[in-house]
Amino acid sequence: MTFGERVVEFNSNLKYTGKLPTGFQVMNPFLDNPETLKVMKQFYDKFYSDNDRRRFIIGINPSRHGAGVTGVPFTDTKRLESACGIIMESARTHEVSSVFIYDMIEAFGGAEKFYSKFYINSPFPLAIVRNTVKGNLNANYYDDKNLFEAVKPFMIQSLKDHISLGLDTSEVFILGKKNATFIDKINSQEHFFDKMTVLEHPRYIQQYKSKEKQLYIDKYLIALNKNS
Repeated sequence: MTFGERVVEFNSNLKYTGKLPTGFQVMNPFLDNPETLKVMKQFYDKFYSDNDRRRFIIGINPSRHGAGVTGVPFTDTKRLESACGIIMESARTHEVSSVFIYDMIEAFGGAEKFYSKFYINSPFPLAIVRNTVKGNLNANYYDDKNLFEAVKPFMIQSLKDHISLGLDTSEVFILGKKNATFIDKINSQEHFFDKMTVLEHPRYIQQYKSKEKQLYIDKYLIALNKNS
């Protein structure tokens, strides 16, 4: 099996059966929309049809407008089409983190070059939503202490599964400082990665540091190009 085929198998078998605190629920895009499996498979067949070792970039958990629809981390339908050449017919989404990631990928040298060296996913690889009076909103696995404790065993197993795909564990890139504090707790216990490099989360950059966006793209490129 190629790297990509192993990812497709992993995603196809994703199922969260654990308990969740009141008000939270998990969305599984691979079960919710048949086309998600189709475009996700196209993506991994296109960019990961080999057995090369890649370095791991860890997000938080998928947003309901990004990977929560396309099945591809930090990739909304717009970027899936414009940068990856894959069209999704049943949905049209725009996700702010996807904008930054693909601007960075373009600066790196394009999707083919970037994905030949890196694999992006999340320790909790399914979307989490919180029920509020305003409707369902994106939630992070660390937003609630009870939520983190509930999903932690699943996260640890998911990280083990990601690593088994064929990842280089000498250095991992963590997106988001708060995310990094929780991954560090897990890593201290499980010893998955030798070194953790923390980068600002794309959503934070887009929302609060957009005028300095190029500086953050440069910061990502310096970190990712080191030893690559």
